[in-house]
Amino acid sequence: MKPFMKKHEALAYSAVGLAALFLSLVAANYLVSFQPVKVDLTEGRVQTLSEGTKKLLRGLESPVKVKLYISRGEQAMPVPLRSFAQRVEDLAREFKSVAGNNLVIELYNPRPDSDDEDAAQLDGIEPQQLFSGEQFYLGLTVSQLERKQAIPAVSAQRERLLEYDLARAIARVATAERPVLGLLSALPVLGERFNPMTRQSSEPWVLANELKRDFNVRQVSLMAQAIDPEIKTLLVIHPRDLPEATEYALDQFVMRGGKLIAFVDPYAYFDQQQGPMPGVSGGGTSSSLPALFKAWGVEMNPGKVLADVVYASGAGQRYTPTVLTLNRTAFNRDDVVTSQIETLLYAFGGTFDVKPVEGLKVVELVKGSPNSMLVDNIVSTVSGEAAMKGFQPENKARPLALRLTGKFKTAFPEGKPKSEKKNAKEEVNLRESAAENSVILVADVDMLNDGAAVDVQEVFGRRIVVPSNGNIAFAQAMVEQFSSGDALTSLRSRATSFRPLTVLREMEAEAQKQYFGRLKSLEDEVQKTTGKLQELQKARGAGAKSAQLMTPEQQLEIENFRKRVTETRRELKELRKNLRQDAEALVFWTKVVNIALIPFLVVLLGLAVFFVKRRKQQPSA
Repeated sequence: MKPFMKKHEALAYSAVGLAALFLSLVAANYLVSFQPVKVDLTEGRVQTLSEGTKKLLRGLESPVKVKLYISRGEQAMPVPLRSFAQRVEDLAREFKSVAGNNLVIELYNPRPDSDDEDAAQLDGIEPQQLFSGEQFYLGLTVSQLERKQAIPAVSAQRERLLEYDLARAIARVATAERPVLGLLSALPVLGERFNPMTRQSSEPWVLANELKRDFNVRQVSLMAQAIDPEIKTLLVIHPRDLPEATEYALDQFVMRGGKLIAFVDPYAYFDQQQGPMPGVSGGGTSSSLPALFKAWGVEMNPGKVLADVVYASGAGQRYTPTVLTLNRTAFNRDDVVTSQIETLLYAFGGTFDVKPVEGLKVVELVKGSPNSMLVDNIVSTVSGEAAMKGFQPENKARPLALRLTGKFKTAFPEGKPKSEKKNAKEEVNLRESAAENSVILVADVDMLNDGAAVDVQEVFGRRIVVPSNGNIAFAQAMVEQFSSGDALTSLRSRATSFRPLTVLREMEAEAQKQYFGRLKSLEDEVQKTTGKLQELQKARGAGAKSAQLMTPEQQLEIENFRKRVTETRRELKELRKNLRQDAEALVFWTKVVNIALIPFLVVLLGLAVFFVKRRKQQPSA
């Protein structure tokens, strides 16, 4: 009887405990609803607004209106998109919680043939179409007075940049005038009326036309003694033969807080100069910022181009390891500038060696693979088998584009260069930037040229420009971020949806290193055997008939060579097989750990709790 009573007594206590716990949770939720508290436990605090966004929102001086156009209803859009739409709305409310009364949020449900749909169309919101043919709306507009910025179709593919896109739109409407963008270049980026070498005029680059849509682009002379104070962001493209006085002007521009973006190049292929004879090209040119680079702890070899077999372009006789087709594994996916770039064409570009001076820190935006090496400019355009002769990977992933952030110190501590002080009024020499600043450096110029960045087509007499890659978007992202103000310069991506298997990539790099090691060994054997054959032929005599016949020694040498080739190919085949097996095993165990491990641990924990409770409930003997 007693065991029966104890059992029911335990059940009663359990029921009362569960009821009490339920009531406590209800009460806690009710109390918290009056004082909402958000705890971000995600890796990297990806659900928390960046400090730059908070600074922007707190600095709003007058109300900004955000209109959200979201089709609602069970059949309006698929479940995943409904979840994404809810996250868009949650982010807007998170902005509101920081900005307060200076941010007004209006919600619209543009059902078919409704007033809200008319409002969406008037605001430029584009309907998106499902596979079934039905349409839905998911977009927003940001406005202040007469200024308006629209995101016609908010895409889930840009969720990582959603915070940046919304913050940038708010920053743009909060500014009365378009930002002024300075452009300094030795190339005809803005077009030219007459080129002495080609004897014809040229149109502006597509990049220039794209920048003119959002910025007041102002050309800066290569001989400039100072940068106009109205210019807050300066884009430098191929500063070839830049005078020391102009480099000093760039230095002081950075000292006073100006944002500098510099594209330099060890071999600018599209800048073909006049050769020693009329009509003969002298090849590409190089450019750098030697004084500034030295002051910042940056080096770029002006006579070396990067050859990378992982990102090489072409095949067969067109295989060119110095024309790189970079994919997302080469980009910093956590930086706003490169997070959405899928591919870049990096042609005959260089690399940086960086040891930042005190006060500066470096962020690599784009980098090559470890299976790369630097080659001389004179052989950079060689393609096919000749391009791989003597290739030896340096096992070092070098940065191709980087961002320097911190307090910059002048490269001219003694002031303006002495050669330029004559007939010049005295100026204040800034020795250090008053606040933290940022500079972006890229070691390639050709990527911005129309020949590398776009495909221009004639369709029914109209000129249609189609991007060939992400080159122009890459440059635009830099300019847009810097021109949006200091608040957005350090803004990061909210999440990292793509995380490459770094261990797998290291395995591939190691296997490729062995592959090229064996390939070089095979080439050495070819040369050695060829030399031996020539010696045997010379020793036998130079008769016409004897040159056609092979001696037993020659036949044996050829047979041994063939055996070595076969053995080497078998080793390479086995190497690739082992790499594939290791990669498949790594992927399998990665899936096991990510998918099955946590549920398995939960089951084990549940069984442990069950057995502990059961043991406690058993009557003692």
